[in-house]
Amino acid sequence: MQKGDSSRIILEEYAISNAVEHSIVQEGEPWSIEKFAENLKVEIIREGDNGRELEFDLIGCAPALANAFRRILLSEVPSMAIEKVFIRNNTSLIQDEVLAHRLGLLPLRADPRLFEYPALPVSEDEDASDQDTLRYELKVTCSLNPHPRKDSRRPEDIYINDNVYSRDVKWVPLGQQAEIYPKGEEQLGVLESDILICKMRPGQEIHAFMHAVKGIGKDHAKFSPVATATYRMLPEIKLTKPVKGEMAERLKGCFSPGVIEIVRDKKNGPDDREARVKNARYDSCSRNVFRHNDLKECVQLTRVPDHFIFTIESLGALPPAVLFLEAVKTLKAKCRTFIEEIDNIA
Repeated sequence: MQKGDSSRIILEEYAISNAVEHSIVQEGEPWSIEKFAENLKVEIIREGDNGRELEFDLIGCAPALANAFRRILLSEVPSMAIEKVFIRNNTSLIQDEVLAHRLGLLPLRADPRLFEYPALPVSEDEDASDQDTLRYELKVTCSLNPHPRKDSRRPEDIYINDNVYSRDVKWVPLGQQAEIYPKGEEQLGVLESDILICKMRPGQEIHAFMHAVKGIGKDHAKFSPVATATYRMLPEIKLTKPVKGEMAERLKGCFSPGVIEIVRDKKNGPDDREARVKNARYDSCSRNVFRHNDLKECVQLTRVPDHFIFTIESLGALPPAVLFLEAVKTLKAKCRTFIEEIDNIA
């Protein structure tokens, strides 16, 4: 059994020995919102080059709060998605219901903060409100290419529009939307242009209109604004004794790349290799080191119970930092509602 700092969660070979002992409130110490706010920190670590991924540290809170943010990001931060599909003509091999499902999963550029939640569902013939609905049209017909490449047998050379992509879905303004959103497709169109919807052959056609509305992920997964939202406790790795030579190489192989490094020290003699902890942050919670009897007594694996590595990957309609702030606003609204209910009971 490993022994170490009591403020850390200790990872043993087959168990976590002291997970239930930890709390952000020390025993006998009164909890206060002022002290909690003073200790709570958010530190940005990395932003993706495409602006869709964010990694930050959430420090000074309980796992329940970190998990609340994760669940809200997945299921309660709204986004825009296609809800109704009105098919005028579909002579392709893909069934109407499958086509409607694929269209509903297309990510849209529209900022949900600019729209209201929809009222009662409307039919295609009724006028949808420009305050809560976006309309799109898909009209594609496949035909033979009159001037194909000689001796080519590739479908893209023989046929025209044999592949139906998301870029074929076009925004159709409703009401005053053309004046309200002058950027048009750039602001409200489909987010990715190369998503394959279906394949067709000459003579086949798809013509459909779609209504996109504002919704949340707990109603349907297509409304979830994130691809992933995860958190994990910050790892800590300590070497309790020097690890040198061949043992250092084996120790390095027990962890993820970048966690352990090999340094050279001429004082160690001919075999001057020695293992050092380079960056424990990249540890994936692997216990491979316990497979080696001569190594497991040299390493102590722990986790910081109130320090979380949070990762958000946005679908692209809103940056991940904005999505996190929206999750904070949602949680604040829930807290206000709960306090009001308590006051009404009192």
